[in-house]
Amino acid sequence: MPEDFSTPDRRPLTTVLAANLVSITGSCLTYMGVPWFVLQSTGSAAKAGIVAFCTLLPVVLAALVGGPVIDRIGRRRVSVASDLACGVAVAAIPLLQFAGALRFWMLCVLMAVTGLCRTPGETARGVLLPTLAERAGMPLTRAAGWYDGAARCAALTGSALGGVLVAELGAANVLLADAATFAVAAPLFAFGVRGLPEAQAQQRAEPVSSRAYRRELAEGYRFVATTPLLLGLCLMTLVTRGLDQGWSAVLLPVHAREELGGSVELGLLNAAFGVCALTGALVYGAVGSRFRRWPVFTIAFLVVGLPRFVVAAFTDTFTPLAVIMAVEGLACGVLNPIMATVTYETVPEELRSRVLSATTASVQLATPLGGLAAGFLVDAVGPPSTLLMVGGAYLLATLCPVIFPVWRRMDSPGSPHGRAAGSLSRGSGAKRV
Repeated sequence: MPEDFSTPDRRPLTTVLAANLVSITGSCLTYMGVPWFVLQSTGSAAKAGIVAFCTLLPVVLAALVGGPVIDRIGRRRVSVASDLACGVAVAAIPLLQFAGALRFWMLCVLMAVTGLCRTPGETARGVLLPTLAERAGMPLTRAAGWYDGAARCAALTGSALGGVLVAELGAANVLLADAATFAVAAPLFAFGVRGLPEAQAQQRAEPVSSRAYRRELAEGYRFVATTPLLLGLCLMTLVTRGLDQGWSAVLLPVHAREELGGSVELGLLNAAFGVCALTGALVYGAVGSRFRRWPVFTIAFLVVGLPRFVVAAFTDTFTPLAVIMAVEGLACGVLNPIMATVTYETVPEELRSRVLSATTASVQLATPLGGLAAGFLVDAVGPPSTLLMVGGAYLLATLCPVIFPVWRRMDSPGSPHGRAAGSLSRGSGAKRV
C-alpha cells in the first residue's frame, strides 16, 4: 500500500504529465507523418493500412504478456527504456531514407518495434496515476481528467504541428523531431518518479519462473473476465478502437488528400478535434464528479461515433467536417477520464499493472485490423461507401451502454472486485457519485 502523504506534493504528478505530453506529441507526429509518407511514396491506401497493421499488432502482443514484466522490472525502468527504444526506432526511418537504403519492409519492421516498445511504457505510467493523485492531494476524477487532458494537449500540439511540418519539411524530417521528443520524455519521467516506491520493481517471495509468470499473467485476465463492467468496457472499446484506427490511419488521410487539399487540412481537422477533446477532458476533470457517469458516457459515445463518417461521405468541403469533429472532440474528452476512474476504483493497486495490460490487450485486439481493412475497402469500393460502412458499425457498437444494464454500474463500481478496491479509491481522493 502507498504511504500516507501528510503534505500534498504535486511535483511528481506534474512532471509525469509533462513527460507524457512530450512523448505523445512525438507519437502524434509519427502517426501523421508515416501514413502521409507511405501515401506520397506509393500512392497506395492498402500499403498505408499494412504499415498501420505492422505498428499496432505488436502493441497487442506487448500488452498480452507485459503486465508481470512491468511489476518485476519496475514501472520507472520500463517507461524510460520504452521511450529510448522508440526514439531509436523512429530515428532509424529518416536516417535510412536519407541514405537511400529504406525499403518498405524495413519501414514495417521499425514501426513494429515502436509499437512493441510503446505499450509497456504507457501502461507503466498509467498505473501510477492513483498514487500520484494521492500524493498531490487531488481527487482521482480530477487527476484522470488532467492525465487525459495532457494526452489531448499532446495530440493537439502534434496534429497542429504535424500537418504544417509535413508540408514544409517533409515526413522524414518530422520523424527526426519525434525521435527527439522521446529523448526528452525518458529522463523527465525518471526524474519525476524517483524515490516513489510504487514506481520500483515489486519484491515477491516467489522467485522468477515461467510458472510464476503464467500465474501472475492469468490473474490480470481473470480479474477482467469476472468483472462484468470492465469486460463490457473492453469489448465495446475493442470494436470502436479498430474502427477509429481505420478512420485515422486511412480514411481521414485519404479524404484530406482527395477532397480537402492536403496535409495542412488534415492537421487542422485533427487540431480542431484535439482542442475540443482537451477542453472536454479538463472540464470533466473539474466538474465531472457532480454528474452521473453512465448517462454522460452513453451520450458522449453516441456523439463521437457515426456523425463524422456521414459528413465525410457526403461532403467534399472542409468546414462541415471541421465543425462535426470539434463537437465530437468535446464529447470524446469525457470518455477516457470516466473509463480511467471506473477502472482505478475497481482494480486493487497490486493488480493494476497486470489488469491494465490485460485491458489494453483486450481493447487493442481489433486495432491492427482496422487500418488494414479500411485500406483494402477503400481500394475495393471507394472512400464514400467505406465511410458509411464503418460509421454504421460504429453506431451499433455505441448502442451497447443503452441496451445492456451492466453499464449502469459505472455510477457505483461496487462489484465484489470494486468493493475490494473501495478503500484504495477513497484513499486517493476519488469522489463517488
